[in-house]
Amino acid sequence: MTQLSGLLDTEAIRKDFPVLDRVVHDGRKLVYLDNAATSQKPRQVLDALNEYYERYNANVHRGVHVLAEEATALYEGARDKVAEFINAPSRDEVIFTKNASESLNLVANMLGWADEPYRVDHETEIVITEMEHHSNIVPWQLLAQRTGAKLKWFGLTDDGRLDLSNIDEIITEKTKIVSFVLVSNILGTVNPVEAIVRRAQEVGALVCVDASQAAPHMPLDVQALQADFVAFTGHKMCGPTGIGVLWGRQELLEDLPPFLGGGEMIETVSMHSSTYAPAPHKFEAGTPPIAQAVGLGAAIDYLQAIGMEKILAHEHALTQYAVERLAQVPDLRIIGPTTAEDRGAAISFTLGDIHPHDVGQVLDEQGIAVRVGHHCARPVCLRYGIPATTRASFYLYSTPAEIDALVDGLEHVRNFFG
Repeated sequence: MTQLSGLLDTEAIRKDFPVLDRVVHDGRKLVYLDNAATSQKPRQVLDALNEYYERYNANVHRGVHVLAEEATALYEGARDKVAEFINAPSRDEVIFTKNASESLNLVANMLGWADEPYRVDHETEIVITEMEHHSNIVPWQLLAQRTGAKLKWFGLTDDGRLDLSNIDEIITEKTKIVSFVLVSNILGTVNPVEAIVRRAQEVGALVCVDASQAAPHMPLDVQALQADFVAFTGHKMCGPTGIGVLWGRQELLEDLPPFLGGGEMIETVSMHSSTYAPAPHKFEAGTPPIAQAVGLGAAIDYLQAIGMEKILAHEHALTQYAVERLAQVPDLRIIGPTTAEDRGAAISFTLGDIHPHDVGQVLDEQGIAVRVGHHCARPVCLRYGIPATTRASFYLYSTPAEIDALVDGLEHVRNFFG
């Protein structure tokens, strides 16, 4: 077995994830390399969800009976855990959504409805990048179409990095919001946050960071990022689906209007007008994702018990090994950075003239789960002149043996297609 330094005790960790024991396709053991799409869930998270529904299930905040009070304590306790996990100055800056897409849409709609100085309108500009997930493209396109704002973006270099050579021309005095991904879900690139934030602050623009591929894999400190908003999702970090997070600076959340109206987000309601509750409840209309928040809290407990620095080191060692092994596969081209430095644990590639969907199907027959397609980042595929890619992505329970299985599987793919 391959020995790498910096690895976690994956033998012990994998015992917490029941699905990793699955046998698929003619008795082959599952090799799960699709973690950038969604991570698997440990027993501790599954148990927390079951316990909530079995013992505490009730709606939150408004009830005075014991179940309502206990459910509220669990839900708000999860908010405390998120605030600590991301080093938020205040728990009231943590808004629960259903996923990162909703978090980013929330920011876009708040700015579209806001008063000055935050309003985005026909005289202002929105800046994104060419490597964004569609969730950080489409909301801004919709906002630009609705308001007449101009949408601009940073392009990509040939090696999968942001081209910041014209940063002063892209981010100007007209820019109201700069929204970009911290770690690319298709290229694996870790972006230079400091340089982008510094320029945005020079012109007085707000900054929104999509941390969906960062929060599960590395320490995330919203204060150190110096952004105004940070979005991420629970299901990629050992948590359940249906729960996301938007962190925003307190003064912005106080000033900006809500996006959704309904129960819980109000202070007073009459037939003529309404006033709104303080953040975070101002942005959490209706019954929230209670059980999902409890599950996310359990996932954070699990990750912190292992240590985010240790998880980062583990994935860095695996990524280094994967890049070296994949370089040995004939006709394989990595799309994105070809070294492990300044990149995350998702590697996209093409394999000669074999379509990625065919690659994925043959790998699946060997029990190897990867992702194929444009990964909700079609502009990246257009930039590099490819229809799609195959993507392998690793997490805290991934092993060198699974990377070896991937490389062996790719050799089988090459042989299968002659």
